[in-house]
Amino acid sequence: MNEEKNYKVADFSAIPAQPCPCGETKRAFLDDPEQIASFHIVTISENSRIHYHKKMTEIYYVLEGEGILELDNNKIKLQQGISVMIKPGCRHRAIGNLTLINVPIPAFDEKDEWFD
Repeated sequence: MNEEKNYKVADFSAIPAQPCPCGETKRAFLDDPEQIASFHIVTISENSRIHYHKKMTEIYYVLEGEGILELDNNKIKLQQGISVMIKPGCRHRAIGNLTLINVPIPAFDEKDEWFD
């Protein structure tokens, strides 16, 4: 009998980085059947693109670095320890020398990335 466990483990040293609108990301827990949330480590690039999501809420937490987060027509200074919740419909992008955690809720779905 193949019993499903009530937990999942991700080893980020084994997850390949891939391009994303913000720069480069490593994503975990995308294969969870319930798609409750996923967990990403994101390295921000200079040419990050403004985008938004129609269904996902994202929670950013800055691990290291400094920069700016553009949210609709506002700008927030980012530095280590800052966390921001970005709700569906909010156009956003981060700029600067940053590494952050991104927790999309529900789990990340590339079909829910929109550009103007």
